[in-house]
Amino acid sequence: MADTLYRGIDNLEVLADAVRYSRFLVNAAVQASNQCGTAIDFGAGTGSLSIMARDRGMKVACVELDPRLRGRLRDLGFEVYNDIGLVSDQSQEFIYSLNVLEHIEDDAGTLALLFSKLKPGGRCFLYVPAFQVLFSSMDRKIGHYRRYHKSDLLRIAARAGFVIERAEYADSMGFLVTLLYKVIGSKEGNVSPASVRIYDRFVFPVSRALDRMGCSRLFGKNLLVVLRRPERANAPV
Repeated sequence: MADTLYRGIDNLEVLADAVRYSRFLVNAAVQASNQCGTAIDFGAGTGSLSIMARDRGMKVACVELDPRLRGRLRDLGFEVYNDIGLVSDQSQEFIYSLNVLEHIEDDAGTLALLFSKLKPGGRCFLYVPAFQVLFSSMDRKIGHYRRYHKSDLLRIAARAGFVIERAEYADSMGFLVTLLYKVIGSKEGNVSPASVRIYDRFVFPVSRALDRMGCSRLFGKNLLVVLRRPERANAPV
């Protein structure tokens, strides 16, 4: 893959203030790893989540297309690839990707490539934005091609050969907040640091409580999926 300059670095830096949200993402990824000690962070960005995963005891290598961000990641001490294709086939026990797949035009081809890098029995954790109806100026600003409905993502994952272990929406109140942002938010796609901190501190904990009460079966701002490469190869769907 060619180097790509990411348009949403400023939004990534703002979201670094979302401490509870970031902790939730990393906890979910670590839980999905099934106690695996190594991981590939596919689309590592600024490295803030990679650092948190490393602090949890996981040895993380990063894949990042943006050369500016790769420099940051190397400075942070990570092994860095500019292309997942450079990773040996069937060499990885766990790959996670947090809010990345929606940036890739050929998402089906990318999932097939991730599948090829996993050992038999290896797992892949995906966290992506949900529901195309929520697509807003912020999605356009940061280069999203799409948001996902659960059935669409599971279909292309199955075609890549994956077994679905878990699939649910997340951040149920975020669905309503994102819909409101689409209607009255910044037409340039900007998000203020203050609004991120307020959401993270007061709204996100309530949202996660609603998720646990069952709202995540129906809707949410994001979609969380745990996939597994079977021990025996599946025929393509």
